[in-house]
Amino acid sequence: MGDKANAHPGAAGRATAADHPASVRNVVLVGHSGSGKTTLVEALALTAGAVNRAGRVEDGGTVSDYDEIEHRQQRSVQLSLVPVEWDGIKVNILDTPGYADFVGELRAGLRAADAALFVVSASDGVDGSTRMVWEECAAVGMPRAIVVTHLEAARADYEEMTRICAEAFGGDDPDAVLPLYLPLHGPQGPDGHAPVTGLIGLLSQKLFDYSTGERKESDPDPERLPLIEEARNRLIEGIISESEDETLMDRYLGGESIDVKTLIDDLERAVARGVFFPVLAAAPAADGARQGLGTVELLELVTRGFPTPLEREAPQVTTVDGKPRELKLCDPDGPLVAEVVKTASDPYVGRVSLVRVFSGTLRPDATVHVSGHGLADRGHEDHDVDERIGALSAPFGKQQRTLTHCIAGDLASVAKLSRAETGDTLSAKDDPLLMEPWQMPDPLLPLAIQAHSKADEDKLSQGLSRLVAEDPTMRLEQNQDTHQVVLWCLGEAHADVALERLRSRYGVQVDVIGHKVSLRETFADKSAGRGRHVKQSGGHGQYAICEIEVEPLPGGSGIEFVDKVVGGAVPRQFIPSVEKGVRAQAARGVAAGHPLVDIRVTLLDGKAHSVDSSDAAFQTAGALALREAAADAKIHLLEPVAEVTVLVGDDYVGAVMSDLSGRRGRVLGTEQTTGARTLVRAEVPEIEIGRYAVDLRSLSHGTARFNRSYARHEPMPPQISERIREQERAAS
Repeated sequence: MGDKANAHPGAAGRATAADHPASVRNVVLVGHSGSGKTTLVEALALTAGAVNRAGRVEDGGTVSDYDEIEHRQQRSVQLSLVPVEWDGIKVNILDTPGYADFVGELRAGLRAADAALFVVSASDGVDGSTRMVWEECAAVGMPRAIVVTHLEAARADYEEMTRICAEAFGGDDPDAVLPLYLPLHGPQGPDGHAPVTGLIGLLSQKLFDYSTGERKESDPDPERLPLIEEARNRLIEGIISESEDETLMDRYLGGESIDVKTLIDDLERAVARGVFFPVLAAAPAADGARQGLGTVELLELVTRGFPTPLEREAPQVTTVDGKPRELKLCDPDGPLVAEVVKTASDPYVGRVSLVRVFSGTLRPDATVHVSGHGLADRGHEDHDVDERIGALSAPFGKQQRTLTHCIAGDLASVAKLSRAETGDTLSAKDDPLLMEPWQMPDPLLPLAIQAHSKADEDKLSQGLSRLVAEDPTMRLEQNQDTHQVVLWCLGEAHADVALERLRSRYGVQVDVIGHKVSLRETFADKSAGRGRHVKQSGGHGQYAICEIEVEPLPGGSGIEFVDKVVGGAVPRQFIPSVEKGVRAQAARGVAAGHPLVDIRVTLLDGKAHSVDSSDAAFQTAGALALREAAADAKIHLLEPVAEVTVLVGDDYVGAVMSDLSGRRGRVLGTEQTTGARTLVRAEVPEIEIGRYAVDLRSLSHGTARFNRSYARHEPMPPQISERIREQERAAS
């Protein structure tokens, strides 16, 4: 890790198919928006010889953030794969968006990777959302390292940043988060800032100078060595404390000098086991330079310290009917099990699926079984189909570089899987298997849309289905109560990207309209009504009279119909007709056009005609009776109430509870959880939390999460009810 006499040159050229899992590393970059992940990916690709200049491939495009939407928004909005080679190892670098709205892309990257690089800005520090992702990685034992960027900033302080990282990520053991290198500063500029021009290895005690644009190794001046002694001793103690050799600490404390190679070997094993988390520094290459500062050291850490796919625990797999199936760990000759971690549409190729192979070997033109289960609540129907895959390729910016195969442990793009969606499993057609999809965040921001024109209306359904197939963090709802088409998104930026993709990728223009919640009506007190439907117009007439009584029932009771007719005033064959008419009118509403619920309707009396009475006549009479009863009664407007749970840092609990109260919420209780967080439970009217996904993020600085579920409908306060009715009258 930066301790060789000469750095290994990168493989100048194209990504190739790996031949053994041991020669693959899958690493995902994690960090908040603006921390420098994409710039770092491009610097690593340049150092590895995969691009001709900073971030550029042969066609002049960039290896990451190549989508037009990303150019317009000036940020990453999707997961991208950049494969490079270093020291004979294929490194699949997964660049993820840092903005919270695109956390689904981050989760896909974590699923596809075997280790994570946490990118933190020296000028911005560590935000709460990055800490939360770190804890998620810790929960599954994923190996991690930290990369400090933006060292060129005037207020950047690498030493202070390493202390902050140890505090943020070290938990009970801050000595598990330590730097491997210290920065070397060049001459101070006019503003007093001394740029970082090189690194000094704490273990090797070698100097790596990047000031010329290419890494040069030398022995440091003797006076420098005492300056790093304290940091070096602490690093050695940190490595030894995680060593599997229990005698090493005794030998070190006894004054024995530990061989550098032994320390490096132990460091690499500790990193791969996920018990030691080194801190490194990196900066992009200057114009015309071949290597960015720290990129060689970073590639050495990834190839030598991060685990191979062989060291990753085999995923849980079942047959498509749910029977458990054991897999041999990452076996290229085993049964095919691969997972679609990302789906995209190419205007020329069609649907392109980014796939991680966990077992077996994927080959072009093979017929595979595509299984998708468990995402029905996101608009993804369960499916099991056989499909013939097209070409295999390694994505590189806008290019797709052809691959001959993709073995267990590797990633590849697969063309022309027309039915495969994100989260689906690919397996052999004669041995269909299923992986449980990874946990997706719930989309909680509703976006009601309608087609802009008749031409758009014809294309809307197909465009929306493709959009949801690509992004399982988006949910499509066809609300039967409000008759609205609703896209549920993770936030405003997520919604903006969805609308832009509908327009630019699928040619569908839509208008955003106000989102409506599903309101209901009910009777506030008992009332009676008489329905009289008598018409004579030559020939057969219509004759039906019924008298009903309506009374309210407890919430959730629905509609109860009771027959108390005596003496055959309403013939038995027409009583179901009255009930049918009552229920049809209840579905249409009696006051503001919302479904009527939670009432008991009792049929008391009526009249019939031996010739002119009919099923249709008594249906009409039943509906008229219910409308008359409503005209003489007070009708409550019922609103849906959601049960909301908010997981928030202790510092923001008071603000969150106050905000919920301001939304007419009732706080039911709080519960202390791990990591200085509190779970707040409350009931809040749904009409008050339409934008809560956005507002909570602002209130908690991105550190809180919430879930919601329908609890019940309950009466709306009179003043709000009247305002809603006025708005509905104005809209009609």
